[in-house]
Amino acid sequence: MREALNLDQLRSLYAGIAKRYDLRHTLLTARADQRGRKLLVEKTVREGDRVLDCGAGTGTTGLLAAAKAGPKGRVTLFDLSDAMLAVARQKVTQAGLQDWFEFQSGDMVQLPFNSGEFDVVLSTYSICPLYNPEKGALELYRVTRPGGTLGVAHSTNPENPVARWLADRVEDFAWHFPGLSMGCRSVDILPVLSRAGAEVLFARQIGIPLWPFLVFVVQKPAS
Repeated sequence: MREALNLDQLRSLYAGIAKRYDLRHTLLTARADQRGRKLLVEKTVREGDRVLDCGAGTGTTGLLAAAKAGPKGRVTLFDLSDAMLAVARQKVTQAGLQDWFEFQSGDMVQLPFNSGEFDVVLSTYSICPLYNPEKGALELYRVTRPGGTLGVAHSTNPENPVARWLADRVEDFAWHFPGLSMGCRSVDILPVLSRAGAEVLFARQIGIPLWPFLVFVVQKPAS
């Protein structure tokens, strides 16, 4: 795994691309990012749920979750970048859903929430840049209530060995240009969640063959 950018570098990077992030990420992933978001929300969120969208960015996943949780639900958008959250606030305001949302910034590896605080926790494409992805995953799991679900989409390695070799060469190049890579690299966090007791409900690889995403849902045991 490539060494992660530090927090200051990530804040600066995302401050610079916040207003262009949605278009850039959609183009670079050939809209696979949207497929992943919809899959996770569809398989996790129910009416009235308390939802944490962690690494929420510009709020795309959170808005999908709010539409499913409805007026009885509550969605918290949490992100390292205040600039990205500012874009999310604009979207939420334009949708007239201010009363359904809360916003907070901080480090995903040290979440400022109580254990078991949320019915559903979502992380779409936000684990990939973390300086400690496994610890970040365990934090997401910690704040999920017993019996609740955690849905994650993150960059992963291609299954085909030839595609994996090619992807690694392209990533070697892209890593020299943080604005292109956006600090993301392939990670592997499902094993640490399984060791923590999570039950895998769904897992699927989607996206462009050279730059796929792993989309999965796990459930925290009820007791």
